[in-house]
Amino acid sequence: MNQGAKRFILWMVVAIGVVLADQMTKWAIIRWVPLYGSVPINDFINLTHQQNTGAAFSFLAGAAGWQRWFFVVLATVISAVIAVWIWRIREEGPTILAAGLSLVLGGAMGNLIDRIGLGYVTDFIQVWFGRWAFPSFNVADSAITVGAALLIVDALFLSGKQKAAPEETPPE
Repeated sequence: MNQGAKRFILWMVVAIGVVLADQMTKWAIIRWVPLYGSVPINDFINLTHQQNTGAAFSFLAGAAGWQRWFFVVLATVISAVIAVWIWRIREEGPTILAAGLSLVLGGAMGNLIDRIGLGYVTDFIQVWFGRWAFPSFNVADSAITVGAALLIVDALFLSGKQKAAPEETPPE
């Protein structure tokens, strides 16, 4: 097996690891925390059990149900594009870019499994700042966020930043 294939498999294992961690934690929450229940961890983090039929920050959660299949199709297309992208950069692709893509892929697939199987995404991490609560999220959402941050770092500072050859000065 060549080095490129090994790198591709490595990044797919990272994505699968995200999916497994996401699904195992959601399973535990569904099993042990009552719906809309809350288990305080410390002064600013609770474990809760929420069902999100929308997207990030419950966007479109109040829609009539069409959003489930819209998000299924969207996540499937995005996942396929990311998997192809990882395949295309397997030989020489920057590590930060590949890591970011694999985290986004794993997160998208974790939430996709929920959406197909349950019709909603299980969210369970709730962060409080005084009396203000950040919208609940899950392991998949966290992976997508970290992955997106890595993609931004790569775009701003790494990819396409090859050292330009010094310009020759024209003869006088």
